[in-house]
Amino acid sequence: MIPFSDSTTHQQGRPVVNIALITLNVLVFLYSFAIGGFGFLGGGSNTGIVDFYFSWGFIPLKLSGPEAFRALGIPFASPVPTLATIFSAMFMHGGLLHIGSNMVYLWVFGDNVEARMGHARYLLFYLFVGVIATLSHWFFFQNSHTPLIGASGAISGVLGAYLMLFPHNRVKVVIIFFLITAATLPAMYVLGFYMLLQLFQLVSSIGISEQVSVAIWAHIGGFIAGAAIVAIYKLLTKQPIWPSRYNDRPSSSPTKFWRGRPLD
Repeated sequence: MIPFSDSTTHQQGRPVVNIALITLNVLVFLYSFAIGGFGFLGGGSNTGIVDFYFSWGFIPLKLSGPEAFRALGIPFASPVPTLATIFSAMFMHGGLLHIGSNMVYLWVFGDNVEARMGHARYLLFYLFVGVIATLSHWFFFQNSHTPLIGASGAISGVLGAYLMLFPHNRVKVVIIFFLITAATLPAMYVLGFYMLLQLFQLVSSIGISEQVSVAIWAHIGGFIAGAAIVAIYKLLTKQPIWPSRYNDRPSSSPTKFWRGRPLD
């Protein structure tokens, strides 16, 4: 199930932060392509791209046991502190499919969340849930020396926020199951399927987690963080946690709902 559009829009202006995030991800991807060559598009690597991953990707062992990591003798040094790589890793991807799927989700769901939160809040929210997602992965893989890269943890946080803000939105998706077809479904079904898929992958990886290339805990942690932040804010501002079908609609002021004054 691949989303490609909202059929209900909540935008009240250009989503400048979402566009900037997508642009930055694409620029870093093009730089990676320049290092890795055409093989990189399919997920391949060479010495240059491996150096790039180890220099700017987040490596759990460097945070939990820097001495143990140095003892491994890996010949790639990061030019920034380990904590800074939590942020740099959010803009790195390992191939065309990796960035393509991430940017489609960010394009479809990020603009409405930005419109509801406002530009500055959305940027802070995106970075914060990205950090939570990365630390979720670190918690379960503290001894891993494999670089974590990708925006999917932060984007999962955006999906969690979208679920709590716009569960009744109609989302257009492509369904691939023997045949390829298009459908329009409520956002809660699309995002519910996304979360079920993450849980299925998590269960399927039990016993072989160290060999799995997808950072499932980052996805789950980011999604839960995004949903929880919106739910807590709604509780503090005395809003219903789950919006009714009638309140889930555009506002003339992009941040009015976020400040606790939903439309009637």
